[in-house]
Amino acid sequence: MSGSAERAETGTPADDATALLRGIGQAPSAPFDIAEAALALAALDRPQVALDRYRLHLADIARTVTEAAEDGNYTAAGRVTMLTAVLHRREGYRGDADTYDDLQNANLMRVIDRRRGLPVALGILYLHAARAQGWRAHGLAFPGHFLIALDAGTQRMVLDPFSGKPVAGASALRVLLKSVVGAGAELTPDCYTILDDRRVLLRLLNNIKTRLAAQGQFRKAVAVTERMLLIVPEETSLYRELGVFHAEAGNLKAAIEALDTFVATTRDEEARHIAAALAQKIAARLN
Repeated sequence: MSGSAERAETGTPADDATALLRGIGQAPSAPFDIAEAALALAALDRPQVALDRYRLHLADIARTVTEAAEDGNYTAAGRVTMLTAVLHRREGYRGDADTYDDLQNANLMRVIDRRRGLPVALGILYLHAARAQGWRAHGLAFPGHFLIALDAGTQRMVLDPFSGKPVAGASALRVLLKSVVGAGAELTPDCYTILDDRRVLLRLLNNIKTRLAAQGQFRKAVAVTERMLLIVPEETSLYRELGVFHAEAGNLKAAIEALDTFVATTRDEEARHIAAALAQKIAARLN
């Protein structure tokens, strides 16, 4: 880790986690440890749980892959094989198909405890293990299902952390896309776009946010949206969602403030008009 995103523990676990996430948002081009950032997010929901054993587990995963890779410089396919041998077969990490929407599946602490999780949470573990070897590994902007690209020279392999298997070739990617998005979906260049690590964290948090909103837990949805804004403070569309969640939670003044921020910063004229009207409607409830 480097720059403002470096871990420096000085206060409560929640304070330290918030400071780390804010540092990521304030230095968007600086590299950071994505697994440590995901642990920070998890700690905000479980502040009473010490992080030491989770950090030790991450170090053990990285060390085990290093030992497996000692024989030489592997192809991209070979690197995928080593990663899945350690994470999928040795450690037993699996996608949670039975209770997919369980919020535990997006909390890295609980993912490590249970060896079960969502694709993006599992993907962060794979990214951590790969990068510890100096390998080029990135998340992809594949819709509906998080995938990882591993590069070796001019070779690229795509790995599905949910199944612990490679996704070999465009035909397999097309089948996966149709299964998660719908029969009419087709591959586009956007499916292969590399996500920067902040966007990977956003995908993780978005899974939590949408589930909380669907359950009517709007106060918690507010907290998650505020975490997203720590990481990507320039993502002004989040203020619109924040305003809606505040309003649903009964925080009317905070809702107006968030919507006013969106109105002042968005370039979408139609969205600005709708948000301004909503803010006025909420303001009328205060009178």
